[in-house]
Amino acid sequence: MSIVGENYYLWYLEPVACMPTILVTGSSRGIGRAIAERFGSEGYDVAVNYRTSEDRAAEVVDRIESQGRRAVALQADVSDPEEAAGLVERANSELGGLDHVVNNAGINQHKHTEELTPEEFNRMLEVNTQGTFAVSKAALPYLRDSSTDECPSIINLSSILAFSGAAFEPHYATSKMGVVALTRSHAVEFAPDVRVNALAPGHIDTDMTDWLPPEREEEKLAEIPVGRFGHPEDVAQAASYLRDADFVTGETIHINGGELMC
Repeated sequence: MSIVGENYYLWYLEPVACMPTILVTGSSRGIGRAIAERFGSEGYDVAVNYRTSEDRAAEVVDRIESQGRRAVALQADVSDPEEAAGLVERANSELGGLDHVVNNAGINQHKHTEELTPEEFNRMLEVNTQGTFAVSKAALPYLRDSSTDECPSIINLSSILAFSGAAFEPHYATSKMGVVALTRSHAVEFAPDVRVNALAPGHIDTDMTDWLPPEREEEKLAEIPVGRFGHPEDVAQAASYLRDADFVTGETIHINGGELMC
């Protein structure tokens, strides 16, 4: 308040700082959930995307809100470009802006080439590669309009299999190498306004990797120099680094315990 004249007063409010915001696709479980919850714990308002797991998404929202941040659950299938665009628009509207995007939504399938149908191969690309493209394209104008002091960013999820290959899921490995190429292309195209990087996890303990029989788990563990499988929180830690690394773009960070050294 300030005094204007003898009997008049001028009231004013201090400006309220906007909280940074993030959209994490496929964040009702696993790696996406860990990233969403970590960003919430670090002061971010979070849009939690899910396709079918509404109850799990609600749990993530509750967890983030319990940390004092704002969160909203948004349903969308990112493989549909119209749904992807609608998801980004709703995230921007609900959160009052969009500062970062994590393209985590993805699917997996274990089949050899002889067993794969063209429809199965294309579906993998639609979700893992085209979905990443569609969300990034829709998010770009909002990220460029970001009012945060941070440099807006996109973080894409690739995989160790994009670099090692995979005899039992060639379509998955192909889709994830496509994500790497898209990351590099968008890093050049979106600069200097928006940074774009990728994460390539190795074996991470989630429900997408619990199919290994015990004997194969022992063999797999012996291939990892640090002597353990990864946790979703390991990937979330790397995502947090990329979000803040203002001089890093077009890079793929490997989180695999030394299983594959690129």
